[in-house]
Formats: sequence, C-alpha cells, structure tokens
Amino acid sequence: MNIIIVGCGRVGETLAEKLNDDGNIVTIIDMSAKKVKNIANKFDIMGIVGNGATHAVQQEAGIDNADLLIAVTNSDELNLLCCMIAKKAGNCQTIARVKNPEYSTEAPYLKDELGLAMVINPELAAAEEIARVLRFPSAIKIETFAKGRVELIKFKIPKNSRIIGMSVKEIISKLHCDVLVCTIERGEDADIANGNSTFEEKDIISIIASHKSAQDFFAKIDYKGKTIKDAIVAGGGVLTHYLCDILESSGISIKIIEKDLKLCEELCTQWKNVDIINGDTADQELLMEEGIDKTDAFVTLSNHDEENMVLSLFAQNSGVEKVITRINRIDYDSVINRLELDTIISPKNVTADMILRYVRATQNTVGSNVETLYNIIKDEVEAAEFIIKAGSPIIGKPISELKFKPDVLIAAILRNDQVIIPRGYDVIEAGDAVVTVSKLVSLHDITDVLK
Repeated sequence: MNIIIVGCGRVGETLAEKLNDDGNIVTIIDMSAKKVKNIANKFDIMGIVGNGATHAVQQEAGIDNADLLIAVTNSDELNLLCCMIAKKAGNCQTIARVKNPEYSTEAPYLKDELGLAMVINPELAAAEEIARVLRFPSAIKIETFAKGRVELIKFKIPKNSRIIGMSVKEIISKLHCDVLVCTIERGEDADIANGNSTFEEKDIISIIASHKSAQDFFAKIDYKGKTIKDAIVAGGGVLTHYLCDILESSGISIKIIEKDLKLCEELCTQWKNVDIINGDTADQELLMEEGIDKTDAFVTLSNHDEENMVLSLFAQNSGVEKVITRINRIDYDSVINRLELDTIISPKNVTADMILRYVRATQNTVGSNVETLYNIIKDEVEAAEFIIKAGSPIIGKPISELKFKPDVLIAAILRNDQVIIPRGYDVIEAGDAVVTVSKLVSLHDITDVLK
C-alpha cells in the first residue's frame, strides 16, 4: 500500500518503521525538518517538511496516489482536518489519532460523518490494557482474541513454582490443563515453545486459553496472585483519566499523585471517589507517607520514561506486588530488559498494532481476514487472529497433516462459542477464528504459515 503518515512523534516513527518493514511505500510529513530528516534517513523512506493539513503539502506527498493517510500529530483537531482534506483531495482511506477524553464518546460519530476508516485513541486502549492486568495481577500482559473469549497471558515463573523442570507436554499429561504454551523467554533468548521445551525459574512464558481454562491452570500451579484492592497512580494525565473511568465500578480504590495543582483540581471535580494528592512523585518521603509500601499496585503514567522506570524500581524495592510502567520511547528495550520491570505499557505499540491490523486486513486476498494482531515479543514473535474463508487451503485437513513453516503454532480455534485449544487431530473449518503464534512477523494471510 501507498501510505502517508502525518506526524513524526513517537507513534509516527513507530508506524513508519513497522509499515515500511511490512513492504508498504511510506511517506512522512511533519513541520520539523530535523524529525523528517532523521526518520526518512533511518528507514530509507520519503519525507516532506510542511503542514500536513494543507492541500499543497499533501499533494507533494502524493495524496493523489495514496491508499491510506494516517494522522498522528499531537493535535486531535489537526488530525481530523488532515483526514478531511485527504478524503477530498485523494479519496483515500484515512485514520486519525484522537486522544482527548472529550472526543472519546464522539468517535463513532466522527468516524461516520467524516468517512474515517478508523479513529484511534492510544491512551484509552492502553488504559484498557492496564485495567485487564489489574484485574488479573498474576499476568505481565494480557491480550484478548475472538471478542474476549480467548486470552493470551504472559507471566513470569516464580521461585519454587510447581512447573520448574516440567516440559510443555507435561502441562497436559500431568496437570490436565487445556492451555497452549506459546513462547518462552529466558534472558535475551525468545523461542516458540515445543512439547520438549522445559521451564526454568524466572522464565517468562505466554499461554493461550479460554478465561476459565487459564484460571484452572494458574490454580493448579499454585500461582495465586493477590487480588488488587487499591492502587497508587503516579501522574494525572489523559491515560489516568481513562483508567479512572474504566475502574470506577471495579472495586479498586485509586489514589492519584500529581504535581500540577490545576490538574489535581480538575481530577477532584470529575472523580469524587478517587483520592487526589498534589505532590511530586519523585519525593520518596511523600510516597512512603501515602503508603506505597502497603498498596497492592503502583502504576506510573507520567510522560517521562526515565521517571517512570525509577519510580517503578522504587515501588518494587518497597514491596509492591504489582507494578505497571508506562514507556513511550522506542530505544529503551535493552535497558528495560535488564531492569526486570513487571508490566510495561506502551500506547504507541498499541496504536501501531491496531493500524497494522487494518492495513493487513485490506491486503488479504486468499483465504482469510486479519481480525486481531499483537506483538508478543517485540519484533520477534507475533500473534494474529484470522477469520477463515471458504476455499482456504488450510480447511479440511487434520492440523498434524498440514505442512507449516518453522516456528509456527496454531494456538486456538474459535468455532461459534466453542474455544478449541488445538491438537493434531483437530480440523479447521470455514468461518473459524484461528489464532496463530509465529516468528514470521508480517503475516498477511493464514496461508502465509504454510510451506
């Protein structure tokens, strides 16, 4: 596809990288000549300096031949204007990032009235992910497939766990659990699991299962995460707003620490049942006074990655069982891995996954549609959900007879309301939702997993 990205911030850069790696023709637009030059040179793509909301600049970027324009500047209004001009000038598909809470309820209206392909709210999507993890604190990360019926859960194996030394195939034979182990991360190594893979202390593994089967699995391995009753949130920005909205009726007591007095007053007005503390989260004495050593969860949501990482480490050292850290930068992966932080939330990656899913869905030509797409291990392992069409070559044969490329798993099948964790004798049918896990990033169609 021929894709134009307006906005060269963190989200724009991530999209440029991922969409370019997928083989699309990418052009970026930004007012900052420095940003345009850096990203264009880094990924060997075309860059235009100028206002992406003007007809002239869009024409220079090739709007007449574009298939998709993505507007991800820091201004919601500018993003919407970019999309309106693109629809008139090039009649291409358009995607706008809209993060202001005032617009969140207007998203369906904006999408329909402006003819947008998607309205994306990264902060809302990230808040939903945080809420899922707080409700199931044993997990580092939780993703959902098949409209929430199938869960991909990533967690770290604790000390003295029952499954240390056990092999993947023994999960079924000894524990009788209907789950599928997808990946095992050990140090800097990350692998697709096979039946002979064994578990070691501190391994990070991901499993796929229905919600009920996942609960059964964690009960059988004696992994009893403490139920979250209260949480301290560092930072009172947009993401925090959405998190309060989602958790308002969850029974989790929230305390927000924010140093901007005006923002504290706004939060107090909107959230009557939330404790708002005006103070600097960098003040360790304040954190201790507010009970960081007694809280069940600590969530760092400031816009400063370094501050978030330091606060998270302090919280872990203070004995907080569940720590969630917001990370925005794309160049901190090697540092983060060494710090052994608990759960990492990245709005930019959520946005990139949503847009990649849309782009790949429009390119399906053989026997399936991409419905859901997640990076399980950044740039290494991907999980994708496909809806299987009639005539697909993957239909009608037992899975054991299909010839898959290396490092591919058929992880789950959803048929009507039935969740099937597939074994060799299972057969895929037309209309099934099929979840794959593979090291073959950039899958566009279910047939891409076959030799």
